[in-house]
Amino acid sequence: MKMIVRANHVFLLCLLLVLCSVACMADNRMYRHELGVQAGAGYYVGELAPHIFQSTREVYGVQFRYKFDQRWALQTKLQRQRVANKIEVNQELGITSSGLCQNPMWHWDVTAEYNFFRFGHRGYDYRVKSITPYIFLGIGASLYNYYGDQFDEVTYPKLGDNMKCGIYFPVGVGLKWKFADRWQLQAAWQHNVYVYNGDALEGLDAYNDIHNLNGSNIMNNDIASTITVGIVFEFGKGKKICAFCRDE
Repeated sequence: MKMIVRANHVFLLCLLLVLCSVACMADNRMYRHELGVQAGAGYYVGELAPHIFQSTREVYGVQFRYKFDQRWALQTKLQRQRVANKIEVNQELGITSSGLCQNPMWHWDVTAEYNFFRFGHRGYDYRVKSITPYIFLGIGASLYNYYGDQFDEVTYPKLGDNMKCGIYFPVGVGLKWKFADRWQLQAAWQHNVYVYNGDALEGLDAYNDIHNLNGSNIMNNDIASTITVGIVFEFGKGKKICAFCRDE
């Protein structure tokens, strides 16, 4: 009887060692880097479009993300959108022509991200999820045309020589879905809170602080924000995550 008990103990010990070896040999390292593209709708809220989604145009861009762990990441992103709306003759504001305003903008920002769930490839770790909501906050800069009061045409197809730089805080929410080993789908709603040169996105003096509120309210600025969907490719594996063996 004692021999049988000892044999069972030896068998269980061997089985445990085999399982530990399999867990250690499993390549469960997370990918540290992500590169992706995104597209969607960008909207402008300001003197030409006082209501949200009233002036919606296409937006597209590229992104790079470095993941510290399964919850925290740092992302940098470059996007292009347009401030586009109709300009009508307005003698009170000194506007003597009408047409379509199409002022292109380039946004570049860096944001810190936090995943609500531990995000990645599940493998044998049930705590890791393949889908998670996330939030982000950072700082960014926008380049856009500024024509002042010297304009004959009100259609601006390209960034010109007269450019301004607006500084903003990007803040928003999103959703990530890891549908394959190296691929993700992501959706994000980003709101750009301008703190410098943010009330001239139309590029025209006539629409810059027409209510004369900026002297007492520095947040009386235009808004240029985006709603996008993107696809992301992961690469660059990090160290192993294993409870039974040392990191590489």
